[in-house]
Amino acid sequence: MLRHEYADVNGIRLHYVTAGEGKLIMFAHGFPEFWYEWKNQLAEFERDYQAVAPDMRGYNLSSKPTDVDQYQVNYLVEDLRALAEHLGHKRFILVGHDWGGAVAWAFAIYHPDCLEKLIIINGPHPGVFERELRENPAQQRASQYMLVFRSPKAEQILSADNYAALVDAVLGEGLKEGYFGEEDRKAYIEAWSQPGALTGGLNYYRAARVGPPTSEGTHWRAGDSTTSGLSSLTVKVPTLVIWGEKDEALLTGNLEGLDRFVPDLTVKRIPDGSHWVIHEKPGLVNSYIRDFITGKR
Repeated sequence: MLRHEYADVNGIRLHYVTAGEGKLIMFAHGFPEFWYEWKNQLAEFERDYQAVAPDMRGYNLSSKPTDVDQYQVNYLVEDLRALAEHLGHKRFILVGHDWGGAVAWAFAIYHPDCLEKLIIINGPHPGVFERELRENPAQQRASQYMLVFRSPKAEQILSADNYAALVDAVLGEGLKEGYFGEEDRKAYIEAWSQPGALTGGLNYYRAARVGPPTSEGTHWRAGDSTTSGLSSLTVKVPTLVIWGEKDEALLTGNLEGLDRFVPDLTVKRIPDGSHWVIHEKPGLVNSYIRDFITGKR
């Protein structure tokens, strides 16, 4: 049974969906999703956990600060920590995808004592991603969209024709294949149409200045906002990384050398999965998560 709740934490109001009871497993969505990305995971894990999926700040029904700097990763990390505390949990399992994955990596680096396990789905570790953006021409090409997302024209481009570009990116294949339906399309368009929501999501890119090298020769550095002030990017939490290898935005180079930053690492590659593997193969993703958190790996 899904319950919609609100929590006043870290100076903002977060909307979240919760189901089940027990240990906390929290799911952090990426761009341009919202809590609904995790509906299949909430249904699976509510059986034996308190499964919680917030709308991250800037999205859907959560607060949308107008100041771009309010979307720096340290604020996003604190949102999740404070939400867990609000729910009465000092330690929990954290699952993140895309930008939610970036926040989850940072959370594990900042607050390893708060996490029992970390699960990342197609979300690059900041140290590896910095290297890929700096050294890998293929990743540089694949990340050009980030420069568009940081531009003042991004909202106009992405909202045109009733969010056609976002519908195609997130839902297009699923609408063809049948794992998304018209109700899903309506839910996403409603979330994107919330006042300020599209700008809120794009401000993650703007606050981090994330992207490939530009004509001015600048590029994102891990220290810009993700992990500033930290002497190490080592993750001291048992970590599972699930990666759809057909991801056209975040290439498999992001898995190379990852074990140097994550000593206790399990990687599950899904060769025929894309960036949206959570939607394409929910049963497989759920089984990998469950095996990992129950110790079967």
